[in-house]
Amino acid sequence: MLEYLRIRNLALIEDMELEFAPGMNVLTGETGAGKSFILKALGFLLGDRLAADMVRPGAERAQVEALFSQPEQDLILRRELLAESGRSRLYINDSLRSQESLRDLRDRLVSHTSQHAQQKLLQPAVQARLLEHGLADPTLPTQRDALLEDLRRLAAQREALRQKQAGLAERRELLEMQQQEIAKVAPEPGEEERLESLRAQVRQAERRREDHERALALLHGDEGEGLLDQLVRLEKLLDHLAEGDAGCKATAETAASLREQLTELARRLRRGPLDDDLPDLDKVEERLFTLAQLKRKLHRTLPEILALQDEIGQNLSFLDVCALDLHRLDTEEAALAVRLHGVLERLRPARRAAAAATVRRLEEELRGLGFSDQVRVLAEFTPQEVWPGLHDERGRILWAPNPGQPPQPLDKIASGGELSRFLLALAGVRGEEAEGATFIFDEVDAGVGGLTLNKLAEKLSALAASRQMLLITHWPQLAVRARKHFQIVKTVRAGATFTLCAPLDPAARHAERARMAGGGPQGEALARSLEAAAG
Repeated sequence: MLEYLRIRNLALIEDMELEFAPGMNVLTGETGAGKSFILKALGFLLGDRLAADMVRPGAERAQVEALFSQPEQDLILRRELLAESGRSRLYINDSLRSQESLRDLRDRLVSHTSQHAQQKLLQPAVQARLLEHGLADPTLPTQRDALLEDLRRLAAQREALRQKQAGLAERRELLEMQQQEIAKVAPEPGEEERLESLRAQVRQAERRREDHERALALLHGDEGEGLLDQLVRLEKLLDHLAEGDAGCKATAETAASLREQLTELARRLRRGPLDDDLPDLDKVEERLFTLAQLKRKLHRTLPEILALQDEIGQNLSFLDVCALDLHRLDTEEAALAVRLHGVLERLRPARRAAAAATVRRLEEELRGLGFSDQVRVLAEFTPQEVWPGLHDERGRILWAPNPGQPPQPLDKIASGGELSRFLLALAGVRGEEAEGATFIFDEVDAGVGGLTLNKLAEKLSALAASRQMLLITHWPQLAVRARKHFQIVKTVRAGATFTLCAPLDPAARHAERARMAGGGPQGEALARSLEAAAG
Protein backbone atom coordinates (compact mmCIF):
# COMPACT_ATOMS: atom_id res chain seq x y z
CA MET A 1 0.00 0.00 0.00
CA LEU A 2 1.14 3.52 -0.81
CA GLU A 3 1.17 5.36 2.53
CA TYR A 4 3.11 8.52 1.76
CA LEU A 5 4.11 10.50 -1.32
CA ARG A 6 6.25 13.64 -1.45
CA ILE A 7 6.99 15.64 -4.59
CA ARG A 8 9.48 18.53 -4.58
CA ASN A 9 10.46 20.97 -7.33
CA LEU A 10 8.76 19.08 -10.12
CA ALA A 11 7.13 21.29 -12.77
CA LEU A 12 4.52 23.43 -10.98
CA ILE A 13 4.86 21.49 -7.72
CA GLU A 14 7.15 23.15 -5.20
CA ASP A 15 6.70 20.85 -2.20
CA MET A 16 3.73 18.50 -1.87
CA GLU A 17 3.17 15.87 0.81
CA LEU A 18 0.30 13.38 0.56
CA GLU A 19 -0.71 10.68 3.03
CA PHE A 20 -3.06 8.11 1.54
CA ALA A 21 -5.57 5.90 3.31
CA PRO A 22 -6.47 2.27 2.68
CA GLY A 23 -9.37 1.78 0.28
CA MET A 24 -10.42 4.49 -2.16
CA ASN A 25 -8.53 7.78 -2.40
CA VAL A 26 -9.87 10.26 -4.97
CA LEU A 27 -8.09 13.21 -6.55
CA THR A 28 -10.30 15.90 -8.05
CA GLY A 29 -9.93 19.38 -9.44
CA GLU A 30 -10.52 21.58 -12.43
CA THR A 31 -9.21 20.49 -15.82
CA GLY A 32 -5.55 21.50 -16.10
CA ALA A 33 -4.99 21.78 -12.36
CA GLY A 34 -2.38 19.03 -12.44
CA LYS A 35 -4.22 15.89 -11.29
CA SER A 36 -2.70 13.53 -13.80
CA PHE A 37 0.72 15.02 -13.22
CA ILE A 38 0.72 13.74 -9.66
CA LEU A 39 0.37 10.26 -11.12
CA LYS A 40 3.08 11.12 -13.63
CA ALA A 41 5.39 11.95 -10.72
CA LEU A 42 4.56 8.58 -9.20
CA GLY A 43 5.30 6.96 -12.56
CA PHE A 44 8.70 8.70 -12.61
CA LEU A 45 9.45 7.30 -9.18
CA LEU A 46 8.65 3.82 -10.51
CA GLY A 47 10.83 4.04 -13.62
CA ASP A 48 9.28 6.37 -16.20
CA ARG A 49 11.49 8.97 -17.86
CA LEU A 50 11.12 12.72 -17.43
CA ALA A 51 13.01 15.47 -19.24
CA ALA A 52 15.35 17.82 -17.38
CA ASP A 53 13.04 20.77 -18.07
CA MET A 54 10.51 19.20 -15.69
CA VAL A 55 12.67 20.41 -12.80
CA ARG A 56 11.09 23.57 -11.37
CA PRO A 57 12.97 26.69 -12.59
CA GLY A 58 15.63 27.78 -10.12
CA ALA A 59 15.98 24.35 -8.49
CA GLU A 60 19.00 22.07 -8.88
CA ARG A 61 16.95 18.87 -8.76
CA ALA A 62 13.47 17.47 -8.49
CA GLN A 63 12.70 14.69 -6.05
CA VAL A 64 9.88 12.19 -5.63
CA GLU A 65 9.75 10.03 -2.51
CA ALA A 66 7.24 7.42 -1.41
CA LEU A 67 6.66 4.91 1.37
CA PHE A 68 5.09 1.59 0.39
CA SER A 69 4.05 -0.70 3.21
CA GLN A 70 4.71 -4.33 2.31
CA PRO A 71 4.08 -7.55 4.27
CA GLU A 72 7.73 -8.55 4.19
CA GLN A 73 9.39 -5.12 4.39
CA ASP A 74 8.39 -1.47 4.07
CA LEU A 75 9.98 0.18 1.04
CA ILE A 76 11.13 3.78 0.85
CA LEU A 77 11.73 4.81 -2.75
CA ARG A 78 13.37 8.10 -3.70
CA ARG A 79 14.29 9.27 -7.16
CA GLU A 80 16.00 12.51 -8.08
CA LEU A 81 16.08 14.31 -11.43
CA LEU A 82 19.08 16.62 -11.97
CA ALA A 83 18.32 19.86 -13.80
CA GLU A 84 21.79 20.30 -15.30
CA SER A 85 22.25 16.86 -16.87
CA GLY A 86 18.75 15.36 -16.96
CA ARG A 87 20.12 12.25 -15.26
CA SER A 88 18.31 10.58 -12.41
CA ARG A 89 19.32 8.67 -9.29
CA LEU A 90 17.24 6.00 -7.58
CA TYR A 91 17.42 5.08 -3.91
CA ILE A 92 15.64 2.11 -2.33
CA ASN A 93 15.70 2.22 1.47
CA ASP A 94 18.49 4.85 1.19
CA SER A 95 20.69 2.59 -0.97
CA LEU A 96 21.65 3.77 -4.44
CA ARG A 97 20.18 1.32 -6.96
CA SER A 98 20.00 0.87 -10.72
CA GLN A 99 16.85 1.61 -12.70
CA GLU A 100 16.59 -2.09 -13.55
CA SER A 101 15.73 -2.70 -9.90
CA LEU A 102 12.25 -1.30 -10.60
CA ARG A 103 11.31 -3.72 -13.37
CA ASP A 104 9.98 -6.43 -11.10
CA LEU A 105 9.22 -4.10 -8.21
CA ARG A 106 6.81 -1.85 -10.12
CA ASP A 107 4.16 -4.50 -10.76
CA ARG A 108 4.24 -5.46 -7.08
CA LEU A 109 3.56 -1.89 -6.02
CA VAL A 110 1.01 -0.45 -8.49
CA SER A 111 -1.52 -1.62 -11.05
CA HIS A 112 -2.07 1.31 -13.38
CA THR A 113 -5.23 1.74 -15.47
CA SER A 114 -5.41 4.92 -17.54
CA GLN A 115 -6.35 6.32 -20.94
CA HIS A 116 -2.86 5.31 -22.04
CA ALA A 117 -3.69 1.78 -20.91
CA GLN A 118 -6.70 1.85 -23.28
CA GLN A 119 -4.36 2.25 -26.22
CA LYS A 120 -2.14 -0.53 -24.92
CA LEU A 121 -5.17 -2.80 -24.59
CA LEU A 122 -5.74 -2.47 -28.34
CA GLN A 123 -2.30 -3.88 -29.11
CA PRO A 124 -2.38 -7.54 -30.25
CA ALA A 125 0.65 -8.47 -28.13
CA VAL A 126 -1.04 -7.14 -24.97
CA GLN A 127 -4.22 -9.06 -25.71
CA ALA A 128 -2.21 -12.21 -26.34
CA ARG A 129 -0.59 -11.90 -22.90
CA LEU A 130 -3.98 -11.29 -21.27
CA LEU A 131 -5.32 -14.53 -22.73
CA GLU A 132 -2.41 -16.40 -21.16
CA HIS A 133 -3.42 -15.14 -17.72
CA GLY A 134 -4.29 -18.01 -15.39
CA LEU A 135 -2.27 -20.71 -17.15
CA ALA A 136 -2.11 -23.93 -15.15
CA ASP A 137 1.66 -23.78 -15.69
CA PRO A 138 2.56 -20.06 -15.86
CA THR A 139 6.18 -20.91 -16.78
CA LEU A 140 5.23 -22.22 -20.24
CA PRO A 141 5.36 -18.80 -22.02
CA THR A 142 8.68 -18.09 -20.33
CA GLN A 143 10.02 -21.46 -21.45
CA ARG A 144 8.81 -20.79 -24.99
CA ASP A 145 10.37 -17.33 -25.12
CA ALA A 146 13.68 -18.58 -23.68
CA LEU A 147 13.88 -21.43 -26.20
CA LEU A 148 13.04 -19.08 -29.07
CA GLU A 149 15.73 -16.67 -27.90
CA ASP A 150 18.27 -19.53 -27.78
CA LEU A 151 17.24 -20.66 -31.27
CA ARG A 152 17.59 -17.12 -32.64
CA ARG A 153 20.99 -16.84 -30.99
CA LEU A 154 22.12 -20.10 -32.61
CA ALA A 155 20.73 -19.01 -35.97
CA ALA A 156 22.64 -15.73 -35.73
CA GLN A 157 25.83 -17.60 -34.84
CA ARG A 158 25.35 -20.01 -37.75
CA GLU A 159 24.68 -17.19 -40.21
CA ALA A 160 27.77 -15.32 -38.97
CA LEU A 161 29.86 -18.49 -39.37
CA ARG A 162 28.57 -19.10 -42.88
CA GLN A 163 29.19 -15.53 -43.97
CA LYS A 164 32.71 -15.62 -42.55
CA GLN A 165 33.30 -19.01 -44.13
CA ALA A 166 32.17 -17.77 -47.54
CA GLY A 167 34.31 -14.66 -47.32
CA LEU A 168 37.44 -16.53 -46.22
CA ALA A 169 36.95 -19.31 -48.75
CA GLU A 170 37.20 -16.76 -51.56
CA ARG A 171 40.44 -15.42 -50.08
CA ARG A 172 41.96 -18.75 -49.11
CA GLU A 173 44.46 -18.82 -51.99
CA LEU A 174 45.65 -15.30 -51.16
CA LEU A 175 45.88 -16.12 -47.45
CA GLU A 176 47.95 -19.24 -48.10
CA MET A 177 50.27 -17.32 -50.44
CA GLN A 178 50.76 -14.58 -47.81
CA GLN A 179 51.34 -17.23 -45.17
CA GLN A 180 54.06 -18.83 -47.34
CA GLU A 181 55.73 -15.47 -48.01
CA ILE A 182 55.84 -14.69 -44.30
CA ALA A 183 57.00 -18.21 -43.38
CA LYS A 184 59.81 -17.99 -45.95
CA VAL A 185 61.22 -14.88 -44.25
CA ALA A 186 60.18 -15.95 -40.73
CA PRO A 187 60.34 -12.52 -39.12
CA GLU A 188 60.58 -12.30 -35.37
CA PRO A 189 59.10 -9.72 -32.99
CA GLY A 190 61.50 -6.80 -32.60
CA GLU A 191 63.92 -8.25 -35.14
CA GLU A 192 64.11 -5.14 -37.32
CA GLU A 193 64.94 -2.87 -34.39
CA ARG A 194 67.55 -5.36 -33.11
CA LEU A 195 69.25 -5.59 -36.54
CA GLU A 196 69.33 -1.83 -36.96
CA SER A 197 70.95 -1.54 -33.53
CA LEU A 198 73.58 -4.15 -34.51
CA ARG A 199 74.23 -2.32 -37.76
CA ALA A 200 74.85 0.88 -35.84
CA GLN A 201 77.23 -0.96 -33.48
CA VAL A 202 79.19 -2.51 -36.38
CA ARG A 203 79.49 0.82 -38.17
CA GLN A 204 80.68 2.45 -34.97
CA ALA A 205 83.26 -0.32 -34.52
CA GLU A 206 84.45 0.20 -38.09
CA ARG A 207 84.89 3.90 -37.41
CA ARG A 208 86.97 3.03 -34.31
CA ARG A 209 89.22 0.73 -36.37
CA GLU A 210 89.70 3.47 -38.94
CA ASP A 211 90.62 5.90 -36.15
CA HIS A 212 93.15 3.38 -34.77
CA GLU A 213 94.74 2.97 -38.19
CA ARG A 214 94.95 6.72 -38.77
CA ALA A 215 96.50 7.20 -35.31
CA LEU A 216 99.09 4.47 -36.01
CA ALA A 217 99.83 6.06 -39.38
CA LEU A 218 100.52 9.36 -37.65
CA LEU A 219 102.78 7.71 -35.08
CA HIS A 220 104.77 5.48 -37.46
CA GLY A 221 104.27 7.26 -40.72
CA ASP A 222 102.52 5.98 -43.76
CA GLU A 223 105.10 6.52 -46.48
CA GLY A 224 107.48 8.95 -44.77
CA GLU A 225 108.60 9.62 -41.21
CA GLY A 226 106.06 9.26 -38.41
CA LEU A 227 105.69 11.24 -35.23
CA LEU A 228 107.82 8.73 -33.27
CA ASP A 229 110.69 8.94 -35.77
CA GLN A 230 110.57 12.71 -35.57
CA LEU A 231 110.57 12.59 -31.76
CA VAL A 232 113.68 10.34 -31.82
CA ARG A 233 115.45 12.88 -33.99
CA LEU A 234 114.24 15.72 -31.75
CA GLU A 235 115.49 13.89 -28.67
CA LYS A 236 118.95 13.46 -30.17
CA LEU A 237 119.17 17.12 -31.10
CA LEU A 238 118.16 18.17 -27.60
CA ASP A 239 120.78 15.82 -26.10
CA HIS A 240 123.45 17.55 -28.17
CA LEU A 241 122.15 20.93 -27.15
CA ALA A 242 122.17 19.94 -23.50
CA GLU A 243 125.97 19.32 -23.64
CA GLY A 244 126.50 23.04 -24.11
CA ASP A 245 123.36 24.33 -22.45
CA ALA A 246 122.35 22.81 -19.12
CA GLY A 247 118.93 24.37 -19.49
CA CYS A 248 118.16 22.10 -22.48
CA LYS A 249 118.64 18.97 -20.39
CA ALA A 250 115.13 19.17 -18.84
CA THR A 251 113.63 19.74 -22.25
CA ALA A 252 115.44 16.67 -23.62
CA GLU A 253 114.10 14.60 -20.77
CA THR A 254 110.56 15.81 -21.50
CA ALA A 255 110.97 14.80 -25.13
CA ALA A 256 112.22 11.38 -24.07
CA SER A 257 109.22 10.93 -21.72
CA LEU A 258 106.84 11.96 -24.47
CA ARG A 259 108.47 9.49 -26.87
CA GLU A 260 108.03 6.68 -24.34
CA GLN A 261 104.33 7.60 -23.82
CA LEU A 262 103.71 7.65 -27.55
CA THR A 263 105.54 4.34 -27.94
CA GLU A 264 103.19 2.81 -25.32
CA LEU A 265 100.21 4.35 -27.11
CA ALA A 266 101.38 2.79 -30.36
CA ARG A 267 101.57 -0.64 -28.69
CA ARG A 268 97.99 -0.26 -27.43
CA LEU A 269 96.75 0.92 -30.83
CA ARG A 270 98.34 -2.04 -32.56
CA ARG A 271 96.21 -4.38 -30.39
CA GLY A 272 93.12 -2.81 -31.97
CA PRO A 273 89.58 -2.26 -30.52
CA LEU A 274 87.86 -5.06 -28.63
CA ASP A 275 85.09 -5.73 -31.20
CA ASP A 276 85.78 -9.31 -32.22
CA ASP A 277 82.25 -10.56 -31.22
CA LEU A 278 80.33 -8.25 -33.57
CA PRO A 279 78.29 -9.85 -36.38
CA ASP A 280 79.06 -9.68 -40.04
CA LEU A 281 77.72 -6.35 -41.36
CA ASP A 282 76.98 -7.87 -44.77
CA LYS A 283 74.74 -10.49 -43.17
CA VAL A 284 72.96 -7.85 -41.11
CA GLU A 285 72.36 -5.71 -44.20
CA GLU A 286 71.17 -8.72 -46.16
CA ARG A 287 68.61 -9.62 -43.48
CA LEU A 288 67.36 -6.04 -43.25
CA PHE A 289 66.97 -5.98 -47.02
CA THR A 290 64.96 -9.24 -46.91
CA LEU A 291 62.65 -7.78 -44.26
CA ALA A 292 62.25 -4.58 -46.29
CA GLN A 293 61.27 -6.61 -49.35
CA LEU A 294 58.62 -8.44 -47.32
CA LYS A 295 57.21 -5.12 -46.05
CA ARG A 296 57.01 -3.71 -49.56
CA LYS A 297 55.38 -6.88 -50.89
CA LEU A 298 52.69 -6.98 -48.18
CA HIS A 299 52.37 -3.18 -47.75
CA ARG A 300 52.62 -3.50 -43.98
CA THR A 301 55.01 -2.75 -41.17
CA LEU A 302 56.78 -5.66 -39.51
CA PRO A 303 54.48 -5.63 -36.43
CA GLU A 304 51.49 -5.58 -38.80
CA ILE A 305 52.97 -8.53 -40.71
CA LEU A 306 53.37 -10.51 -37.50
CA ALA A 307 49.74 -9.69 -36.59
CA LEU A 308 48.71 -10.71 -40.11
CA GLN A 309 50.55 -14.01 -39.66
CA ASP A 310 48.50 -14.77 -36.55
CA GLU A 311 45.28 -13.67 -38.24
CA ILE A 312 45.96 -15.83 -41.29
CA GLY A 313 46.68 -18.80 -39.06
CA GLN A 314 43.42 -18.27 -37.18
CA ASN A 315 41.41 -17.82 -40.36
CA LEU A 316 42.81 -20.94 -42.01
CA SER A 317 42.23 -22.90 -38.81
CA PHE A 318 38.67 -21.54 -38.76
CA LEU A 319 38.10 -22.79 -42.31
CA ASP A 320 39.39 -26.20 -41.29
CA VAL A 321 37.04 -26.50 -38.27
CA CYS A 322 34.09 -24.45 -39.53
CA ALA A 323 32.23 -27.49 -40.81
CA LEU A 324 32.48 -29.05 -37.35
CA ASP A 325 31.19 -25.88 -35.71
CA LEU A 326 28.25 -25.69 -38.12
CA HIS A 327 27.42 -29.33 -37.44
CA ARG A 328 27.53 -28.64 -33.69
CA LEU A 329 25.16 -25.67 -34.07
CA ASP A 330 22.80 -27.73 -36.22
CA THR A 331 22.75 -30.42 -33.54
CA GLU A 332 22.06 -27.89 -30.79
CA GLU A 333 19.32 -26.27 -32.86
CA ALA A 334 17.64 -29.61 -33.50
CA ALA A 335 17.66 -30.40 -29.77
CA LEU A 336 16.22 -26.97 -28.89
CA ALA A 337 13.56 -27.33 -31.60
CA VAL A 338 12.48 -30.65 -30.08
CA ARG A 339 12.20 -29.01 -26.65
CA LEU A 340 10.28 -26.08 -28.12
CA HIS A 341 7.91 -28.45 -29.88
CA GLY A 342 7.16 -30.13 -26.55
CA VAL A 343 6.52 -26.77 -24.83
CA LEU A 344 4.20 -25.62 -27.64
CA GLU A 345 2.26 -28.88 -27.52
CA ARG A 346 1.55 -28.21 -23.85
CA LEU A 347 1.09 -24.46 -24.19
CA ARG A 348 -1.59 -24.39 -26.91
CA PRO A 349 -4.29 -26.36 -25.08
CA ALA A 350 -3.34 -24.76 -21.76
CA ARG A 351 -3.66 -21.30 -23.30
CA ARG A 352 -7.08 -22.11 -24.78
CA ALA A 353 -8.31 -23.39 -21.43
CA ALA A 354 -6.97 -20.31 -19.60
CA ALA A 355 -8.42 -18.00 -22.25
CA ALA A 356 -11.83 -19.64 -21.96
CA ALA A 357 -11.82 -19.06 -18.20
CA THR A 358 -10.60 -15.48 -18.65
CA VAL A 359 -13.29 -14.50 -21.18
CA ARG A 360 -16.02 -16.09 -19.02
CA ARG A 361 -14.90 -14.03 -16.03
CA LEU A 362 -14.65 -10.93 -18.24
CA GLU A 363 -18.24 -11.41 -19.34
CA GLU A 364 -19.33 -11.64 -15.72
CA GLU A 365 -17.41 -8.50 -14.79
CA LEU A 366 -18.77 -6.57 -17.78
CA ARG A 367 -22.37 -7.51 -16.93
CA GLY A 368 -21.75 -5.97 -13.52
CA LEU A 369 -20.55 -2.77 -15.20
CA GLY A 370 -23.73 -1.99 -17.10
CA PHE A 371 -23.33 -4.10 -20.22
CA SER A 372 -26.09 -6.30 -21.57
CA ASP A 373 -26.61 -9.74 -20.08
CA GLN A 374 -25.90 -11.01 -23.61
CA VAL A 375 -22.45 -9.38 -23.78
CA ARG A 376 -20.02 -11.83 -25.32
CA VAL A 377 -16.23 -11.97 -25.09
CA LEU A 378 -14.34 -14.49 -27.19
CA ALA A 379 -10.76 -15.51 -27.68
CA GLU A 380 -9.70 -15.88 -31.31
CA PHE A 381 -6.52 -17.79 -32.11
CA THR A 382 -4.49 -17.47 -35.29
CA PRO A 383 -1.76 -19.97 -36.14
CA GLN A 384 1.69 -18.47 -36.51
CA GLU A 385 5.00 -20.05 -37.37
CA VAL A 386 7.41 -19.17 -34.57
CA TRP A 387 10.24 -21.26 -36.00
CA PRO A 388 10.60 -23.15 -39.28
CA GLY A 389 8.27 -26.13 -38.96
CA LEU A 390 7.01 -25.11 -35.49
CA HIS A 391 3.69 -23.33 -34.96
CA ASP A 392 2.13 -21.53 -32.06
CA GLU A 393 -1.06 -19.49 -31.79
CA ARG A 394 -1.50 -15.77 -31.35
CA GLY A 395 -4.63 -14.89 -29.42
CA ARG A 396 -6.72 -11.73 -29.56
CA ILE A 397 -9.87 -10.61 -27.85
CA LEU A 398 -13.17 -10.25 -29.74
CA TRP A 399 -16.34 -9.03 -28.18
CA ALA A 400 -19.96 -8.19 -28.89
CA PRO A 401 -21.17 -5.68 -26.27
CA ASN A 402 -24.73 -5.63 -27.60
CA PRO A 403 -27.17 -8.36 -28.62
CA GLY A 404 -27.19 -9.14 -32.32
CA GLN A 405 -23.65 -7.85 -32.92
CA PRO A 406 -21.11 -10.21 -34.41
CA PRO A 407 -17.92 -10.47 -32.34
CA GLN A 408 -15.34 -7.93 -33.50
CA PRO A 409 -11.92 -6.69 -32.32
CA LEU A 410 -11.95 -4.11 -29.52
CA ASP A 411 -10.55 -1.35 -31.72
CA LYS A 412 -13.41 -1.74 -34.22
CA ILE A 413 -16.42 -1.10 -31.99
CA ALA A 414 -15.26 -0.08 -28.49
CA SER A 415 -15.77 3.52 -27.44
CA GLY A 416 -13.60 5.28 -24.89
CA GLY A 417 -16.15 4.65 -22.14
CA GLU A 418 -16.46 1.00 -23.08
CA LEU A 419 -12.70 0.58 -23.02
CA SER A 420 -12.60 2.23 -19.59
CA ARG A 421 -15.07 -0.32 -18.26
CA PHE A 422 -13.28 -3.12 -20.05
CA LEU A 423 -10.06 -2.14 -18.26
CA LEU A 424 -11.90 -2.09 -14.98
CA ALA A 425 -13.28 -5.55 -15.72
CA LEU A 426 -9.75 -6.75 -16.39
CA ALA A 427 -8.67 -5.32 -13.05
CA GLY A 428 -11.44 -7.36 -11.43
CA VAL A 429 -10.34 -10.53 -13.26
CA ARG A 430 -6.70 -10.06 -12.35
CA GLY A 431 -7.36 -8.60 -8.91
CA GLU A 432 -5.78 -11.53 -7.11
CA GLU A 433 -2.40 -10.72 -8.67
CA ALA A 434 0.03 -8.61 -6.66
CA GLU A 435 -2.32 -8.41 -3.72
CA GLY A 436 -0.42 -5.54 -2.10
CA ALA A 437 -0.38 -3.41 -5.23
CA THR A 438 -2.24 -0.11 -5.33
CA PHE A 439 -4.86 0.28 -8.05
CA ILE A 440 -4.45 3.55 -9.93
CA PHE A 441 -7.35 4.66 -12.14
CA ASP A 442 -6.79 7.80 -14.20
CA GLU A 443 -10.21 8.94 -15.48
CA VAL A 444 -11.40 5.36 -15.96
CA ASP A 445 -14.88 6.90 -15.91
CA ALA A 446 -14.26 8.81 -19.15
CA GLY A 447 -17.25 8.55 -21.48
CA VAL A 448 -19.42 6.93 -18.82
CA GLY A 449 -22.61 8.35 -17.34
CA GLY A 450 -26.11 7.59 -16.15
CA LEU A 451 -26.92 4.20 -14.68
CA THR A 452 -23.65 2.82 -16.02
CA LEU A 453 -21.78 5.32 -13.89
CA ASN A 454 -23.57 3.99 -10.79
CA LYS A 455 -22.57 0.43 -11.63
CA LEU A 456 -19.01 1.59 -12.27
CA ALA A 457 -19.03 3.28 -8.86
CA GLU A 458 -20.27 0.10 -7.20
CA LYS A 459 -17.54 -1.94 -8.89
CA LEU A 460 -14.84 0.51 -7.83
CA SER A 461 -16.16 0.47 -4.29
CA ALA A 462 -16.10 -3.33 -4.25
CA LEU A 463 -12.49 -3.33 -5.41
CA ALA A 464 -11.56 -0.67 -2.89
CA ALA A 465 -12.94 -2.83 -0.08
CA SER A 466 -9.93 -5.12 -0.38
CA ARG A 467 -7.36 -2.99 -2.22
CA GLN A 468 -6.00 0.50 -1.95
CA MET A 469 -7.06 2.69 -4.85
CA LEU A 470 -6.05 6.10 -6.23
CA LEU A 471 -8.79 7.45 -8.46
CA ILE A 472 -8.76 10.58 -10.60
CA THR A 473 -12.32 11.50 -11.47
CA HIS A 474 -14.61 14.35 -12.53
CA TRP A 475 -17.75 12.65 -11.21
CA PRO A 476 -19.20 13.37 -7.75
CA GLN A 477 -20.88 9.92 -7.88
CA LEU A 478 -17.42 8.40 -7.51
CA ALA A 479 -15.91 11.04 -5.23
CA VAL A 480 -18.63 10.54 -2.64
CA ARG A 481 -17.50 6.95 -2.11
CA ALA A 482 -13.90 7.91 -1.26
CA ARG A 483 -12.40 7.24 2.12
CA LYS A 484 -10.03 10.16 1.58
CA HIS A 485 -10.57 13.03 -0.83
CA PHE A 486 -7.77 15.27 -2.19
CA GLN A 487 -8.32 18.45 -4.14
CA ILE A 488 -5.77 19.72 -6.66
CA VAL A 489 -5.73 23.43 -7.43
CA LYS A 490 -3.53 25.79 -9.37
CA THR A 491 -2.57 29.11 -7.77
CA VAL A 492 -0.36 32.09 -8.58
CA ARG A 493 1.95 33.72 -6.00
CA ALA A 494 4.33 36.58 -6.78
CA GLY A 495 3.97 35.96 -10.48
CA ALA A 496 4.75 32.23 -10.20
CA THR A 497 2.30 29.36 -10.73
CA PHE A 498 2.01 26.51 -8.25
CA THR A 499 0.04 23.25 -8.14
CA LEU A 500 -1.25 22.42 -4.66
CA CYS A 501 -2.92 19.31 -3.30
CA ALA A 502 -4.51 18.88 0.09
CA PRO A 503 -6.91 16.48 1.81
CA LEU A 504 -10.42 17.83 2.33
CA ASP A 505 -12.39 17.92 5.55
CA PRO A 506 -16.12 17.04 5.45
CA ALA A 507 -17.24 20.59 4.68
CA ALA A 508 -14.65 21.04 1.92
CA ARG A 509 -15.59 17.64 0.48
CA HIS A 510 -19.19 18.74 0.19
CA ALA A 511 -18.19 21.98 -1.51
CA GLU A 512 -15.99 20.12 -4.00
CA ARG A 513 -18.74 17.58 -4.80
CA ALA A 514 -21.17 20.41 -5.39
CA ARG A 515 -18.69 22.02 -7.79
CA MET A 516 -18.21 18.69 -9.60
CA ALA A 517 -22.00 18.36 -9.86
CA GLY A 518 -22.22 21.66 -11.74
CA GLY A 519 -22.34 24.19 -8.92
CA GLY A 520 -25.19 26.37 -7.92
CA PRO A 521 -28.39 25.12 -6.30
CA GLN A 522 -28.57 22.15 -8.66
CA GLY A 523 -25.02 21.03 -7.85
CA GLU A 524 -25.67 21.56 -4.14
CA ALA A 525 -28.79 19.42 -4.28
CA LEU A 526 -27.10 16.62 -6.19
CA ALA A 527 -24.17 16.62 -3.77
CA ARG A 528 -26.51 16.32 -0.78
CA SER A 529 -28.46 13.57 -2.49
CA LEU A 530 -25.29 11.58 -3.21
CA GLU A 531 -24.06 12.04 0.35
CA ALA A 532 -27.33 10.87 1.78
CA ALA A 533 -27.32 7.78 -0.45
CA ALA A 534 -23.74 6.98 0.53
CA GLY A 535 -24.65 7.17 4.19
